[in-house]
Amino acid sequence: MPMPENVWKVEANGAARFSWDYDDGRDRLLALYQKGKDKQWDAVTRIDWDLEVDPYDPLGVPDQNLTLYGTPYWDKMSEQDRRELRRRYASWQFSQFLHGEQGAMICAARIVESVPDLDAKFYSATQTMDEARHAEIYARFLRDKIGMTYPINDSLQSLLGDTLRDSRWDMPYLGMQVLIEGLALAAFGMLRDTTDKPLPKQILAYVMQDEARHVAFGRMALRDYYKQLSDAELREREEFVIEGCYLMRDRLRGSEVLEDFGIPRAEAEELSERSEYLQLFRRLLFSRIVPCVKDIGLWGERLQRAYVDMGVLEMGDSSLDLLMAQDEEIAEKLDAERFVAEEQARVAEVADSIARGAEEG
Repeated sequence: MPMPENVWKVEANGAARFSWDYDDGRDRLLALYQKGKDKQWDAVTRIDWDLEVDPYDPLGVPDQNLTLYGTPYWDKMSEQDRRELRRRYASWQFSQFLHGEQGAMICAARIVESVPDLDAKFYSATQTMDEARHAEIYARFLRDKIGMTYPINDSLQSLLGDTLRDSRWDMPYLGMQVLIEGLALAAFGMLRDTTDKPLPKQILAYVMQDEARHVAFGRMALRDYYKQLSDAELREREEFVIEGCYLMRDRLRGSEVLEDFGIPRAEAEELSERSEYLQLFRRLLFSRIVPCVKDIGLWGERLQRAYVDMGVLEMGDSSLDLLMAQDEEIAEKLDAERFVAEEQARVAEVADSIARGAEEG
């Protein structure tokens, strides 16, 4: 689909910071940096791109998840229209993943440039490579398997712009690592756990394995830094979090897809608001954000009231460490299953060659 412009220019503020302190840094962060180096992988070889994908049902999720399901619009649609609706929803979701990953790559590069500590620069350099790989993967899936890409959602673009324009070095952490990455991780997880298609499951599981490290990085850096800030400085960051959470909750719903089918924007947003699946989805979007915000020390009264209003305050007691450990385990299990399948195929191939040789002999 046509993009509004090929290049989006954001006038970024803030200083580039060099550190001449080459002594050992924080042990936890250096250990995460080592893990970031050890866990680098190649999207061309780790993902089985030969797996077939039906572009009109790329994710295999139930029709009940579609906003129009159960409405008069759904009843009037032909089967071909319903197939096209599934395709466009999948394209819209993965397109926002793609745009968010490019934003994450740019924010990680900004952190390398602006963060004062060398250990944080080291780790963020590995994250920049991770995010480039994720953008590569989502772009290839959209291009080769679905054949359609949507422009970036206005609200996602707005939050990215606010994150990059801010001159304070911690804001790329807060806007990207906590808010955008946190929302993306929850969305990735819901699709990973509901899709019955092997290729998108691989993609989502392997990307989430990387993202678990990125969230840990943001938590470490911001938790240490926010202990030093005044109450007024903490309130400013809490306001940013509140505005960002409402923006993503209320606007990132895929109404653009419904407009493609001739549904006026106001009605499309109303249908999205009434969708039971989207109501659940919007709540679960905060399962990674709320405990992270609480963990880094942003837990003032106004922020808590906002989370009560969103119905997600209790998520602050969730264990991020447990969620991230599960993300790692799921990716490792997929690798193990694929290795076993490849070994079995090689054994069968050898046995077949031996049998043919015996027959010919």
